[in-house]
Amino acid sequence: MPHIDLPSEAPGILGLLIKYPATAKPLTELAQVLLRGSSPLSPGEREIIAAYVSKLNGCKFCAGSHGAAAKHLLKDSPLAEVIDDPLKSERITPKLKALLSIAESVQKGGRSVTEDQAAQARKQGATAEEIHIVVLIAAAFCMFNRYVDGLATVIPPDSDYPPMGQVMAEQGYVRQRNAPKAK
Repeated sequence: MPHIDLPSEAPGILGLLIKYPATAKPLTELAQVLLRGSSPLSPGEREIIAAYVSKLNGCKFCAGSHGAAAKHLLKDSPLAEVIDDPLKSERITPKLKALLSIAESVQKGGRSVTEDQAAQARKQGATAEEIHIVVLIAAAFCMFNRYVDGLATVIPPDSDYPPMGQVMAEQGYVRQRNAPKAK
């Protein structure tokens, strides 16, 4: 049961975005930039990072929804099969493993990222821009996860995540809500 009154039909962060539109706008714009904006990392790779950090934080809603978005975006890739535990997979590239290691350290605390981790990522071909976006995604998802779980938002059944992930993958995070219809 949520700690505050939220729309019962909207699980996780969705209820918070509906109830608090003033904060919804910058939060969804941030998610759009991080997960769908211009980046050398694919949207699917960025969704893996978001899902992985969310899983580490124990945020079932964000891990499930972003994991489902990653699976939808990567459906024709071997990466789609490794989203639940990417660091243990042989299918993850050494570069993505190095970047996920950085994301894991950010989840523990920003100062947990070491120069050795950054050097390893660079050695595996990661650019400064890729390291930057990974740190920013991991930090943002720590905030998103704490927002969702700190208010005890509704957690949907597992069966709701694939269609939710499809919408996120196909429509992104900034959507027209109740926009007037063109005549």
